Amino acid sequence: MPPPGVPTEELLIAKFRGQARRLFWSALVLIATCGATAYFYGNLPAPFEDWMLLTAAGLLIVLLVIVPYVIWHSRTVTMTTRRVIVNNGVGSRNRREMSHARGYSIGVRRGVLQRMWGAGTITLTNGVDAPLRLANVPNVTLVHETLADQIEVSQILAHRDAQSGAETPFGI
Repeated sequence: MPPPGVPTEELLIAKFRGQARRLFWSALVLIATCGATAYFYGNLPAPFEDWMLLTAAGLLIVLLVIVPYVIWHSRTVTMTTRRVIVNNGVGSRNRREMSHARGYSIGVRRGVLQRMWGAGTITLTNGVDAPLRLANVPNVTLVHETLADQIEVSQILAHRDAQSGAETPFGI
C-alpha cells in the first residue's frame, strides 16, 4: 500500500471476453459447410457449376462464422485496481467505465445453461449512471469476489486519504 496522500498506481487485474459458447453454432456451420462443399464439389447437377458452390460456401462462412467471431472478439472487459472498463464495437468503439472508489452494487444473474458452464451476467449499478451489464462472464463467482474486494480496498484508501488530509496545517 502506498503512503497516505500518494496516488495508487493503476494495475491490470483481469482482461476477458464473454464466454465463447455462442460460437458453437458458428463452428457447426463451418464444419457442415466444409463437409458439404467437399462432398458436392465436382458432383453437382447440370444447371449448377462448381464456382456457384464455392461462392455459396464462402458467403455462408463469412456471414455465419466470421461475422459472429469478429463481434464476439470486439467485446472486452478490463478490470484494473481503479475501475472496470467495457469496450465494444466493430466499426466505432464504445467505452464505458465504472470507478471502484465511487462504489456500486453488484448483481449476479445465472440461468440454467450459465450455471452449467460456470458463467453469469453481472450488473454494476452506482445509482447515478445507467447500469453496466457484463454478459456471459466466465467464472462469474471469482469475478464477483474480485469486484467486491476492489470496491472495499478503493473505499478504504479513499477514506484513509481523506483522514490524512483532514489535519490542520499547524498540527493542532
